[in-house]
Amino acid sequence: MTNQYNFNLPHLPKRSEKPRKEGITMVMDKGISLRQAEDFVEVSSGFVDFVKLGFGTSIITKNLQEKVKLYQKAGMKVFVGGTLFEAFVVRDMFDDYRKYISSLGLDAAEVSDGSVELSHEKKCEYISTLSKEYTVVSEVGSKEEGVIIHPARWINMMQSELEPGAFKVIAEARESGNVGIFHKNGSAHTMLINRIVSKVKLENIIWETPQKSQQVYFLKLFGCDVNLGNIAVDDVIPLETLRLGLRGDTFFTFLPEALKQPLNS
Repeated sequence: MTNQYNFNLPHLPKRSEKPRKEGITMVMDKGISLRQAEDFVEVSSGFVDFVKLGFGTSIITKNLQEKVKLYQKAGMKVFVGGTLFEAFVVRDMFDDYRKYISSLGLDAAEVSDGSVELSHEKKCEYISTLSKEYTVVSEVGSKEEGVIIHPARWINMMQSELEPGAFKVIAEARESGNVGIFHKNGSAHTMLINRIVSKVKLENIIWETPQKSQQVYFLKLFGCDVNLGNIAVDDVIPLETLRLGLRGDTFFTFLPEALKQPLNS
């Protein structure tokens, strides 16, 4: 990755290179145009691993197949949002869902149950089925404000969804960043997060962090190669500067101790 930088600045933290298993950035495309997608790919493709066509936007977005091909050619895996998966499942149309994502030429899929009540056994069956053809990410947590899931259940669900073939498990926060692993005000649910990482390997989790303060929290807690998701298209480059300590919020986070001392006048 460093050979893509405009200057070889010393003491930048080493970022893993694509195809990455850690340090993943998952972007949410909420329905941008093909022209906007071309601009996005031009400046950000080297820093993005997954693009989620957010919630149900893929049903109504124009030039969708062209956009999917554009993303894939740039080395990004593409999937439709878990809400759309649930929209098919609640209508008993899972086979139609499979046909739909196949028709789009997708290479990834998301399985979630944040809006519908779905037995965990059935959810794992969906993961197992889809993982035979796609890179599957499964989402844990409710989209409903005020719904409390005990940490032990979070852990159990994450572990049991990795077993049937999920590549990563997503810790739910929505595109707003105020449910699941975050409180209503957007601050981190630290007890829950600490409990999760005590039992689930950090590399297997993608933390949804739509807000800058949330990105900073996880970067300071787990380092530059933590997996982060629900990143806005326009926030990819700003996030990468946070990962590298090239922004005030993480300026000293990755520097050696000798450079953290006050400068001589």
